[in-house]
Formats: sequence, C-alpha cells, structure tokens
Amino acid sequence: MKPTLLAVLPLLALPAVAGDRITGAPFATRSEVLATHGMVATSQPLATQAALDVLKAGGNAVDAALCANAVLGLVEPTGNGIGGDLFAIVWDAKTRQLHGYNGSGRSPRALTLEHLRALGLEHVPATGPLPVSVPGCVDGWFALHERFGSLPMSAVLAPAIRYAREGFPVTQLIAHYWDLSVPRLAPYPGFVEQMTLDGRAPREGELWRNANLARTLEALAEGGRAAFYEGAIAHTIADYVQAQGGFLAYEDLATHRGEWVAPISTSYRGVELWELPPNGQGLAALQILNVLEGYDLAAMGFGSADHVHAFVEAKKLAFEDRAAFYADPDVVDVPVARLVSKAYAAERRALVDMQRAAKRYAAGHAALEEGDTIYLCTADAAGNMVSLIQSNYRGMGSGMTPPGLGFVLQDRGELFDLEPGRANTYAPGKRPFHTIIPAFLTKDGEPWVAFGVMGGATQPQAHAQIVMNLVDFGMNLQEAGDAPRILHSGSSQPTGERMTDGGEVALESGFAYATIRELVQRGHKLVWEVGPYGGYQAILRDPATGVLHGASESRKDGQAAGW
Repeated sequence: MKPTLLAVLPLLALPAVAGDRITGAPFATRSEVLATHGMVATSQPLATQAALDVLKAGGNAVDAALCANAVLGLVEPTGNGIGGDLFAIVWDAKTRQLHGYNGSGRSPRALTLEHLRALGLEHVPATGPLPVSVPGCVDGWFALHERFGSLPMSAVLAPAIRYAREGFPVTQLIAHYWDLSVPRLAPYPGFVEQMTLDGRAPREGELWRNANLARTLEALAEGGRAAFYEGAIAHTIADYVQAQGGFLAYEDLATHRGEWVAPISTSYRGVELWELPPNGQGLAALQILNVLEGYDLAAMGFGSADHVHAFVEAKKLAFEDRAAFYADPDVVDVPVARLVSKAYAAERRALVDMQRAAKRYAAGHAALEEGDTIYLCTADAAGNMVSLIQSNYRGMGSGMTPPGLGFVLQDRGELFDLEPGRANTYAPGKRPFHTIIPAFLTKDGEPWVAFGVMGGATQPQAHAQIVMNLVDFGMNLQEAGDAPRILHSGSSQPTGERMTDGGEVALESGFAYATIRELVQRGHKLVWEVGPYGGYQAILRDPATGVLHGASESRKDGQAAGW
C-alpha cells in the first residue's frame, strides 16, 4: 500500500520565493543552454555528444537525431532500442512544414483474440512472447533518413557501433533501472547472456560492451532496412519468438512499413501544440489544454489549489476519451476532429466542479504505466528541428532477446484490450494503443519548441504542463521542465480498466502545504510517489534572433548541448 501524502506534508512546504536563486523560482533549476549552429538534447550525455559531432561534421538535424537514437539504444537499453517502436515530428526548413512519422509495429497475424481468451487471460502479459509486436524503429530510421538525411547511414551509426565495441561507463539512473529489470527478464533465453554481466546488471561507472549489437548495427549500415526486415536478422527474430511459444513470423517483419502522417494540433493562447494522431495518446494533451483554456491559470498562479485542481479534472476528462476512442485508425474510426474541437472542450469543461474532485466521468459523446522511454530533440543551423521518441515499453521490454543480435524485443502488445468490441481490442495485424508521443510548438506559423516528456501515461499530462508553464506562467525552457509536476493516476485505461473512485494525485516535492491541504478538502486522494514524473528534453528556436535554447531536466541522466 502506498503511504499517503498526508504523512509527509511537513517535507513539502517550501517558501514562496527562493531568494537565493537569481531566477526567483521556488524550485531547483539551472540556466538554459544557448547556441547558434546546432543543439541536441537527449537523456544521456554520450548520445548528446555523438549527435553534436554529427552536426559539426555537416549532418543535419535528422542525421543527428538518428545518431542519438542509435547510441541511446546501446547506452540506455532500459528505455529504448531497435526492438521497439519510434515516432517523430520533423520541421523541414525547406518546405516550412511539419511532417509526422508513425513507426509503430503491428501484432502478429497468426495470433487471434480467441486464442488469447482461450488461455484464460484478462490482459496481455507484460513479458514473454505474447506481447511482442513488430519492432518499427529501424524502418523509422531509414524512412526519416531517406526523406531528410544528408550523411550516409554508415556515418550516422558509426558512434553507436564504436561505443558498442569499445564500451562506455553506465550512468546512475540507467544502472538503477537496469538492476530492476534483470530479475523480471532473466528467465527468458538470451537475456542473461546478452544483457547482463555474469547474471547481474552493470553498476554505475562500470563499462558495458555489446558486440552483438555492434554487429547488428554494422549489418544495417551496410544493408539498410532490408537487412533487418527481410534478411537473416528477421529470420533470427521470428525463429526465436516462435521457439518460445510466440507468434511473430518472418512475414510480419517482411511486410512491415511505418507511415507518414499529418500532425494534429490545437491553439492555446496564441501558440499551436502539435501532436501525432492516434494510435498514440498525443490527442489527450490537446484535449487537456482545450479544457484548461477556459480558466485563467495565470491569475490562479502556479502551484495554487485552483491550478492543480483544474488540471487534474481536465486530465480525467481527456483520459476517459483516451480509454474509449484512441486506437489504430486503420481499424477503427477515431473521431479526432470532434475530440479536439473547442466546442467539445466547452461541453466537457461544464462537467467540472471547481470545488470538488470528481469520482468518475463518462467518456464524451464523440462519435460522428510504468513504461519507460527515451525522448530526444535536435536542431541545426539551417532551421530544421526534430522531435523524436522511442521505446521498448516496460523498460527493457518483453525479455525476448534473440540470439546474437544484442537487443530486447518490445512488449507493446500488452496495451491491447482483450474485451471484444472496444476500440483497442486485440486483432491480428493491428497497431496497439501507444503511449509514446513527440510534441512540437509553433508560434505564428514559425517553429518554436521541439519537446517531449518520457514515461507512459505521464506523457500527455506533462506535455500540457510544459505548455502551461511556458505560456501561462512565463517560465523559460529549463524552468518549464524543472518545475514540480502533477501526476494523476487511476483514470480508465485503453486496456480495459475503468476509473471508479477518482484516482490518485501525486505531487512532486515543491508544492506548498496550503495547496495540499486545500486539495484534500476538495476530495482529492493524494499519495507520495518517488520517480514517475518523467524525463524532459527541449529545444527552443528564438524566432527573432535564431538563437537556440536547450534544456534537459535533472530527473534523468541527460544533457543539452550546442555549438
């Protein structure tokens, strides 16, 4: 049982103003990183530096993003890798347009809902062969590179290959999550042999090498996407999964293709927030902000009871729709235009009682977590910007570790619903509901901020909070990520669970005692949580000067750097 927040209230009371900080902010923060030629922000410094080197060698923002992702798959396997999926938003300076890419893989065509239900399952398991869907990351790399890349893929992948062979020192937070993953995944063949040091996770500061992954990346550098989806690697993956009782087949891999999509957006007090459409959950961030636009948050003040209450209730409303409607648009008709409309937001806002927390909301009439992730962003001197997110889902994924390849396959299939007749109900060849979402802000049609926040259902909540911090509360890019976060859990889920008791609110340290007391009086159940508040990276381009601002928060091991 989680301890209630009431037991630790004295620890959370902070002064209204931190007089010893030149920012005047009542929370720990630091200055932004500033540069003009290029900027990279990732969750691990070696990945940031490798991508920065790519920019200095003449690569563009897409080249740098792909380099960073490849390095992160090695140095942060607790959150991503080529066994997972990928989503991206690219601002192309030549066409002056945003381009979206959905790189999510589909479920095995040979696995049926009837088979899963015959096994007596109420949910798809979190580990093992059954939650494995086609990994879309590598296809995403080559799709992005073919359209926008400038350097050869051999140069883009070279830093990851070098670190995989030579080794690198594991950083603190990654070592922590690696250690948590090993007991869960060690029973699966190939995991201990390829992803541990003599059966244990590498510790902070220990060198980690992955020669198998180096060989896999070399094959991709030489043979392109076909080397992964149509050659020996695809056969190895399929043969391994089926030997473990799974259903992923060579044909599932050979026929996979990601999809270019048009980003969706909403206006919020003069800025446009852009997200990718379902099967991801970015739409929820748009819905939250549409509801919040009806409140004077600036007058309420950051961290006030009214601010927190309005946000939590808006989140509850959006997440009920998320559970009911968000799914693979190739299979179900997702009413995006209705869900993101201002008129619909006004209808939903009318349900909110500002003096009382709701125990439940029904999904609207719209028809006409624990997962870990990496997020990175890049920008170059030509004006290109990339917002990219990639994940295995639950940390290191399913535990399925094909022999000789050096990576773990994702467990995204866990997010399917096994109840027949719902939007996200499992079906063969279907893309699951997805939690990972990149974000982008424009202002007056100009690119402004590429940003993202990692962490399962935290992501759309944090996206909305970042926008509020920038727009309503006047924070700079670094402060917007460092400010204490609000996290509501217990809403209805796309996997079938339904909210019945109002859920729980976790407030990161930094909120005043008066706020906490008032929220309890309004009926919110507050709990104490350590660690699930995400990880933020962001790059802002000043439209007047072209100066790039970079930010990377302290919750992860990351770094923003420019030149």
